[in-house]
Amino acid sequence: MAVANGSYWLRPESGRLLVKTGRTGLGSRAGHELTIELTRWEGRATIDTAVPERSSVTVTVDAGSFEVREGAGGIKPLTDSDRGSIQRTIREEILNTAQYPTISFRSVQVDGTPESFAVAGELTIKEETRPVTVHGSMTGDDSVQGTATVVQSQFGIKPYSAFFGALRLADQVVVEFQVTLSPA
Repeated sequence: MAVANGSYWLRPESGRLLVKTGRTGLGSRAGHELTIELTRWEGRATIDTAVPERSSVTVTVDAGSFEVREGAGGIKPLTDSDRGSIQRTIREEILNTAQYPTISFRSVQVDGTPESFAVAGELTIKEETRPVTVHGSMTGDDSVQGTATVVQSQFGIKPYSAFFGALRLADQVVVEFQVTLSPA
């Protein structure tokens, strides 16, 4: 896999940025494991394959752009009304997007090869900044994919719960991305 050194834009037009939730608690069978797409975001990656430490990435996400795409499991199928309610809850109660409109990631160290790399960085949600590591790989000459695990409570987020806490979202969510690199 050959990726050219240089700077690249990262945008929704060239890829997907997803958040995947799990569920826990006595009533976990009633809830859904969600796939949520972030629809408004942008970033920039600088790649130096010879000296990975010179590589960097920044991404800024519109915190109000969470859109529920899928709901696996649960007692009943996820409806459009459910999706709208979940999106409102994310915006108004969980992320408080009126006060905290953006989520950002900034790399501090890049290690590895195009086939297997790790990007250590700082993730900021609701003005709380914590370390997060992204693991990824090049999937073609100009595509990259990866994942990171985010622990909501580290950012002052109380995972959603219902039925007096019998149904809860897991504290850990997985962020996945697949992006085609566009020269900057």
